[in-house]
Amino acid sequence: MAPDLPPRRAFALLALLGRLPQGALSRAFGRLADLPVPRPLRPTVIGGFARMMRIDVAEAEKPLADYPSINAFFVRRLRPGLRSFPVDPTVAASPVDGIVGQLGRIEAGRLLQAKGRDYGCAHLLDDDDAAAGYEGGVFLTFYLSPRHYHRIHAPCPGTIGQARHVPGALLPVHAPAVAHVPDLFPRNERLICYLDAAAGALGRVAVVAVGAYNVGRISAAFDPEWNAPPGAGARVTNQPGARALTRSYSPPVPVAPGAEIMAFHLGSTVVLLFQPGVRLEPALAPGQELRLGQPVASAR
Repeated sequence: MAPDLPPRRAFALLALLGRLPQGALSRAFGRLADLPVPRPLRPTVIGGFARMMRIDVAEAEKPLADYPSINAFFVRRLRPGLRSFPVDPTVAASPVDGIVGQLGRIEAGRLLQAKGRDYGCAHLLDDDDAAAGYEGGVFLTFYLSPRHYHRIHAPCPGTIGQARHVPGALLPVHAPAVAHVPDLFPRNERLICYLDAAAGALGRVAVVAVGAYNVGRISAAFDPEWNAPPGAGARVTNQPGARALTRSYSPPVPVAPGAEIMAFHLGSTVVLLFQPGVRLEPALAPGQELRLGQPVASAR
């Protein structure tokens, strides 16, 4: 993983990765990132990583010396009280720190990926029936660069009744890839969480965590069984031979607004889907930097 690349270098990397085993390379990078760093070396090693990625270490929950590995630092939590969420349950907030990609209405089952390029909602969710519920609704895409905080939170209060893991490629999701790779998000691995909002007018919100190159895995705070290490016999993301799997929860898992629901172990993209009856904040625009907890949508 590297900071955002110039377009020419990004295109060259994209062409190369299309010919390489992305999953194996990403798992290998994940294992390297999980290697323990001796405590005396942590300020130098992890501090150097933070400077290279332009990460604001002042926002981290702990001092650098308390993170045992690069991955532990990458999935760091924020200092308590650093972000806040709306108290109105009819307002949905940004689930991440990130940059707005595309946004708009879901029409004829299509979502905008980039100018002149779209993709299918059913393909993204890997579920025709689920996708039908979002026809006429709205969507919002967030890109998480290497410098961003990489935990994903509930955009509103509610319950999680279902989640789905869809294996796929692990292509980069930087701007050149988004602009030029057809169906990029549906092609990549996804972990999809369906959140039934406490305010019924917000409907069922789909939070889609999209994997990418050098994402060692996506963990699920709402279901610890998905997070077992490789070889432990439980379902995990970014594993060879994995098949799509849906899990249902009875009773549904309750989540408070801003509760952690998922985490990227080395970065990617989140797509939010809202059913009809929800409007996006009118000031939102592609390229806009958003903080966790900023209002992004509300019931009309």
